[in-house]
Amino acid sequence: MDNQPTNIRFIQPSTLPPTPGYTQIVEVTRGRTVFISGQIALNPSGEIVGLNDFHAQAQQVFENLKAALAAVDADFTSVVKLNMYVVDMSQILTLREVRDRYINTQNPPAMTLVEVRRLAREEFLLEIEAIAHLPE
Repeated sequence: MDNQPTNIRFIQPSTLPPTPGYTQIVEVTRGRTVFISGQIALNPSGEIVGLNDFHAQAQQVFENLKAALAAVDADFTSVVKLNMYVVDMSQILTLREVRDRYINTQNPPAMTLVEVRRLAREEFLLEIEAIAHLPE
């Protein structure tokens, strides 16, 4: 991964509880902010990847996020926030394993993880949206 941009600061204050795999506060200055819509497990042809397979779907979702970041000349080091929606919270360890192959684990983004009853289509097991911040 590229070096962390200097316009992004990851803060883990001792006055907040420790966090497993995410940062409590991410401060960004100067630059441009990119909002990436929720990505689901569809390949570029619009076909579902990993029907009933959480790991395969998570991998496709992160590949889609990677492609979206590349479209604005960015990578995961620029991601400051992930909002993750899953239909089964018991898959959290699998989600973390896949996520950690993509994000900067030394300075992980701020994150929210929510279990939902259903996503846009019943076949989707997770959806993830991202916010990235890039230097000018």
